[in-house]
Amino acid sequence: MKKTDLELEFELRLKEYKLLIYKVCRMYSNDPNTIQEMYQDIIIQLWKSYPKFRGESKFSTWLYRIAINRVLMSLSKPKRSIQISDIELQYVQVSYEEDTGLKEEQHQQLYVAIQQLNDVEKSVVMLYLEDKSYDEMEEILGISNATLRVKMNRIKDKLRTLTNNK
Repeated sequence: MKKTDLELEFELRLKEYKLLIYKVCRMYSNDPNTIQEMYQDIIIQLWKSYPKFRGESKFSTWLYRIAINRVLMSLSKPKRSIQISDIELQYVQVSYEEDTGLKEEQHQQLYVAIQQLNDVEKSVVMLYLEDKSYDEMEEILGISNATLRVKMNRIKDKLRTLTNNK
């Protein structure tokens, strides 16, 4: 079967942003199986929503919004299994890859401290680490710029305390 232009475009964007999706998943779990489940769940939701993407915001902003919402929804719902036949992604085969930018030990220390934050704090930290501006964070999370700045200062203090208590 021939892939449509939409499918080809989606695959290209997905390849470009797969590490971003992985980072979102990794922010909320250390378990490889849970990370893989969240990753696939995000991809499915992105594919279902992709035809509705109008380009009114950056693609990465749209992707973050969907990825964070999907992860938070999956954490709040009881586990359920998805039948492979229900998945509309017939053509797209993607696997996540770990970001090797930092040494694994540094990753672990960072994620251990971040895992102790609440879900909103984790989202703020992740976007901050991705060098998102407060305006972009506001658009993604729906939290005002001023509130984000206050939260970020409190999160930094909390992370300092958490890492100093080790």
